[in-house]
Amino acid sequence: MAASSNAEQTQLQDMEEEDPGMEEREMESDDDDEEGMGVENSDDEEEDDSSEDEKENEAEIQRLEEQLSINAFDYNCHVDLIKLLKQEGELIRLRKARQKMSELFPLTEEIWLDWLKDEIRLTEEEPNREKVYELFERAIKDYICPDIWLEYAQYSIGGMGSPGGIEKVRSIFERALTAVGLHMTKGNTVWEAYREFENAILSTVQPPPGRIPSHEEQELLNTQLERIHTLFRRQLAIPLMDMEATYAEYEEWSDQGVAETVVHQYKKALQQMEKCKALEEPLLAAEPPKLTEYQTYIDFELKEGDPPRIQITFERALAENCLVPDMWAKYNTYLDRQLKIKDLVLSTHERAVRNCPWTMGLWKSYLLALERHGADHQTVSDVFEKALNAGFIQATDYVEIWQAYLDYLRRRVDFSKESSKELEELRGSFTRSLDYMKQDVEERFGESGDPSCVIMQIWAKIEALHCKNMQKARELWDIIMTKGNAKYANMWLEYYNLERSYGDAIHCRKALHRAVQCTSDYPEHVCEVLLTFERVEGSLEDWDVAVQKTETRLNRVNEQRAKVAEKEANLARQDVDRAEQRRKAKAEKKGQKKGQKDFRPREKRKAEQDDYHNEWNEDSPPKRHRGNKDQTGEEYMETETGVSGRNAPPGYKPTPPSVKKAQEAAAQKQHDDKPELRNDNSSVFISNLAYTLEEPEEKLRTLFEPCGPINQIRPIFSNKGGFKGYCYVQFEAPVSVPEALKLDRREVEGRPMFVSPCVDKNKNPDFKVFKYNTSIEKQKIFISGLPFSCTKEQLEEISKKYGTVVDVRLVTYRSGKPKGLAYVEFADETQASQAVLKMDGMEIETNKISVAISNPPRRNMMDKPGSSRPTTDLMPRQVYGSRGRGRTQLSLLPRSLHRQSAPISKVENGNAATAANTAGEAKPLSNSDFARMILNK
Repeated sequence: MAASSNAEQTQLQDMEEEDPGMEEREMESDDDDEEGMGVENSDDEEEDDSSEDEKENEAEIQRLEEQLSINAFDYNCHVDLIKLLKQEGELIRLRKARQKMSELFPLTEEIWLDWLKDEIRLTEEEPNREKVYELFERAIKDYICPDIWLEYAQYSIGGMGSPGGIEKVRSIFERALTAVGLHMTKGNTVWEAYREFENAILSTVQPPPGRIPSHEEQELLNTQLERIHTLFRRQLAIPLMDMEATYAEYEEWSDQGVAETVVHQYKKALQQMEKCKALEEPLLAAEPPKLTEYQTYIDFELKEGDPPRIQITFERALAENCLVPDMWAKYNTYLDRQLKIKDLVLSTHERAVRNCPWTMGLWKSYLLALERHGADHQTVSDVFEKALNAGFIQATDYVEIWQAYLDYLRRRVDFSKESSKELEELRGSFTRSLDYMKQDVEERFGESGDPSCVIMQIWAKIEALHCKNMQKARELWDIIMTKGNAKYANMWLEYYNLERSYGDAIHCRKALHRAVQCTSDYPEHVCEVLLTFERVEGSLEDWDVAVQKTETRLNRVNEQRAKVAEKEANLARQDVDRAEQRRKAKAEKKGQKKGQKDFRPREKRKAEQDDYHNEWNEDSPPKRHRGNKDQTGEEYMETETGVSGRNAPPGYKPTPPSVKKAQEAAAQKQHDDKPELRNDNSSVFISNLAYTLEEPEEKLRTLFEPCGPINQIRPIFSNKGGFKGYCYVQFEAPVSVPEALKLDRREVEGRPMFVSPCVDKNKNPDFKVFKYNTSIEKQKIFISGLPFSCTKEQLEEISKKYGTVVDVRLVTYRSGKPKGLAYVEFADETQASQAVLKMDGMEIETNKISVAISNPPRRNMMDKPGSSRPTTDLMPRQVYGSRGRGRTQLSLLPRSLHRQSAPISKVENGNAATAANTAGEAKPLSNSDFARMILNK
């Protein structure tokens, strides 16, 4: 072994001497080995990365499946799950996910085509093609889509070799032409595919060149040629885009030329196509969903009156606007009133409620259509149960859908029989509806949706009219009155009319007597009805009782009205007195300022902060300095709101001169402009600007200069020189003001800028700039729980999936920091409703948001200007400066005169109002009252 190893070493040395580059090649080979190892390492790293991605995707898939187990109607969750499963290649799970989604929602054209193509690939090796055929049949029921029909027909060509395969292909093509052959832009592709198929059949029946066909072959050839001729003639009679090319192709293909009848039909279709072209071009140029353009197109076709073209136009519009209930309702109405084809009508109604399940009107029309076309009772009941679980957004929707179903049940009853299964079902459904309103609807909405008890009123009428059961009707009306309806005259008159029609005089009189005692809105009218009834039906004794009761009741009502009027008059007087006190206080303040101005004409005046409703150049009290003397020679000191005393108290520290100088410079800047330049008619008021806005005058000048020439811009600063977030912009001409108002809500450094007219609130105290909206805004949604990092663009991107977003507003503090709230306005209430259903409970950056239709709370009447507030203070209201009470302002009132407001004890059953009124009756003390109190002490 040692000898052989030595020999090998000697041989290697000889080879190196013969080939000096051998060592270098070996080193290169070593480098190559290292590089190969590096490639292997990188492959390992990629495998690790891919395995990590697979784990993340699997975790996300499990999360989505869990979320769907909680809320199966989360449309976006279904879409995301399908995308992930397709990405992972989980074909079996992917098929189940698509199946579940298709059971709950109609699928879009893209989802169906992906599903169909995957299934076609999976069944290529399977001899059974029926599963794919069944899937195609489901796909064509959701929407009328030319691409799906074309895919269906082309797939069927693959099975033409089986028995009856050719006839099946032709049958599918004929159905496709019926469904989408009139489609102006895409119908041409289906016609061409059909002709290509028939041409392929023609090539198989033509005899080889040079051989004379037999009689049977010639008949078969002629039949096939006639089929192709017929297809050309049928297509040329329909207005389609690019039909000139089809006509040229027919001329070239036909050996016998084009018949005159075909030319006539072609020219007529060409004229129709030119009319439609004016409507097709805006459709091609518009951005989805093209609702306005489709509405115009539909109105045009309805005037033309061609049912197939009206139908295809509706279907095209719905394919792009499937979540617009009004479009479905319009289509259903047309089918119900014009075509009246059972299968078409019912299938369209079903598609409508699958696309817009939250719309009660579509469910109601569906129930009527089922009854109209003779559907069995079980089918109608199943549809009604689905409607109850559809998730309506208003309590009144549930009342209406119950009414529609109860009307259907009532029409099934044969009231000539004393008792029947249908009658018992009707009564049971009435009872169930009342329980449903009390439990499910009230629990969800906080109201039953039926305050007037319409359902019970209908039930009572049915019992009285059809069943002759007045006892049951009276029991129902007793329940109606106990639900807060006894105070309304119209409710008592409804009951009285029922008794008048189906009851007796005794119960009529009893109902009217109860009405006189309980009615609070129109007691005079009820009393008049009672007296009229007794004139016709009653005896003298009945008349006397009626007169006595009505007089007693009306006297009591008049006394109550007098008390209310007196109370309102007192409140109005209190308001007038308070306004008079404020006016006198203001006049005294102005007189004091005028006297101080005459006494110190050379002193610079301290600039006063202009509030939103104050004048621009209202003078503040003259500024005085510590150590100055008045006419008596005594010293007085300065506070933030004026002179508080003559001698400075112990521990008083004057404001440093450097700070005072900066305050004076900032405040004086506000009064640099001359008062005579002010003109409210050519000015606007700007507010809600950020306190941190730098150089507001220059930025606002740049922003408002396009509106017109600017005379002056007055930003308002505090005494410390800080910007207060609002200013005035005065133009040279009033015509610039409307243009400036258009910039209202324009975003300036992340905050909406408010632009409003400049109005003197002293002259117009009732003027309102910002109107507080208290009504429900059905096209706007309110979102809470947003992460503070969420931007307007992010929220708009999320919201536009559910409709056309008109505006997005993030609610912020004055400092610009977000509150986590937002408003999103959509083009219509349908889109807003869809957004509520899909976005409520959605997670954004780990925050679970809440979404609802915007319904601002009603403003408290006590917050409105001019409202009377009950006061519990015995002290008169202190009149402070424009900034309120200053920190250094001293109170000169002796401690013995400081009286705390008496706490209002918690009382119930209306006593709180009495306590408040008692406190509010205390008159403000005069100067002489104060003097007497001080002397007594």
